[in-house]
Amino acid sequence: MAFVPFHELRVFQLAEQLCDEIWDIVRSWSYFEEDTIGKQLAKAADSIGANIAEGSGRATKKDNHRFVRISRGSLNETQYWLRRAKKRNLISDNDESRLTEIIDVLAPSLNAYLKSLKQ
Repeated sequence: MAFVPFHELRVFQLAEQLCDEIWDIVRSWSYFEEDTIGKQLAKAADSIGANIAEGSGRATKKDNHRFVRISRGSLNETQYWLRRAKKRNLISDNDESRLTEIIDVLAPSLNAYLKSLKQ
């Protein structure tokens, strides 16, 4: 696999889209909501792309592989906080649907990217 800058990877672009959408939602919450669940959610979402970027700059495929696995964990954490936000009526059905659409593409994309690193 030829080197592709991280910002050109579709998986990274999806991660950015997800964290940007989440940021816009969380910024509209009250201080308490933003300071508690909002910060956790935003940090988890930001971590997905950050780990893809960091891994791509590592010296070995093994290191890159490890950071992509961390990204998958951050995606799972993001999903957890989104469930909490929905349960607490902090996100609308429309927002939940839009975020779920991104996640439904991002999750298998992370797996495919991880698999490509083994080749």
